[in-house]
Parts: sequence; structure tokens; C-alpha cells
Amino acid sequence: MRKSILAGLLFSLMIPVGHAADQAQLKRGAHVALEVCNGCHSLKYIKYSDLLKVGFTKAEVDSMRGDKPMGESFQSQMDAATELGMFGIVPPDLSLMAKAREGGAKYIYELVTGFYTDSKGQTANHAFQGVKMPDVFMIAQADAASRKEIEGKVRDAAAFLNWASDPYAEERVTLGKYVIGYFFVLTFLLYLLKKKIWKRLK
Repeated sequence: MRKSILAGLLFSLMIPVGHAADQAQLKRGAHVALEVCNGCHSLKYIKYSDLLKVGFTKAEVDSMRGDKPMGESFQSQMDAATELGMFGIVPPDLSLMAKAREGGAKYIYELVTGFYTDSKGQTANHAFQGVKMPDVFMIAQADAASRKEIEGKVRDAAAFLNWASDPYAEERVTLGKYVIGYFFVLTFLLYLLKKKIWKRLK
């Protein structure tokens, strides 16, 4: 378990969350997640307005949402009854998937890229034997060049889902820096006040 957690942390270093320098990857990942994953999975804690934080312009978001309000979240494009009939299970919401699974983004990446063709000619998955999810990128049949391209897309999608699991992380970090700075200044002022008071008492 410790090795798995360590591997997840190392993989997370390859997928920074929320920094401006990584917005290009998050935006690419959002496109993949919303165009592919959202076909079956919902992202009920991510709203259209949240896409502005990962590099989308308001015009781009407006073109995506149509007449839906900015505060509306991403529901699965397929209704639950159809999903149940096709897969025998309703696909889970992906909003918190990176936090819900050990390994986080690494787990998502390995699951989606883990499909292969077994000895019986059937599609199986290295990361999750018996998984109901289909090989949406057809990576089991992909050649080396195509596989590399698919892995890049999945890595971007995993980065976006990692961000989606805590979209306010960067704001908290920024606020935390201000709070720490405030306490440093306050401590210094209280120290000066203490010296002044004790100087009078002496």
C-alpha cells in the first residue's frame, strides 16, 4: 500500500494542479473529459463557470453551455436507464474520483490506458479486472504511435480530473500565504508593543 501511495504522489508531481503555467494541460484535459468521459459520466460538482479557471474564455464557455446557466453542472450526456441497460451499472460521477481512489490521477491514467486483448481475444484491463467501462479510446488495438497520442490525451484528462477534485486548491494556497504573512506582521508588531510596555515597567 505504501508503494502505491508513493507512486501516486510521484505521478501527481507530473500533473501539477491549478497553476497558471499548467492551464494549457488542464484546458486540453477538460476538452477530453467533457467530449469523451462526460458521454457516460457526470461531473456534478463542476460548473460551466469553473472552466474559466482553467483557461477557457467566457465566449468559449458560452458556446459550450448554450442556453444552460453558468452555474449548472455537467450531467452525463446519457440517461441512467440507458447506462444501466448498456453497462449493467450507472457509471460513477468523476468530480471526486481523483480523491476517492488510491493513487488519484495515476489510478485514472492507469485504468483508462490499461486495456489490452487477452489470450481469448477479449478486452481486459490491467488496473481493474472485470471493469464495466469500455475501451473508449480503443487503446487495446492501437499501434505504438496511436498509443502515445492516446496516453497524452488521457494524461491531460487525468490532470483535469485531479484539478476537478479540488478546484479551489490554488485559491486556498494563495489565501494561506496572505494569512501567514498577516500573522508574521502581527507577531512583529506585538513584539514591538511588548518591548515598549516592558521598557516602561522597568
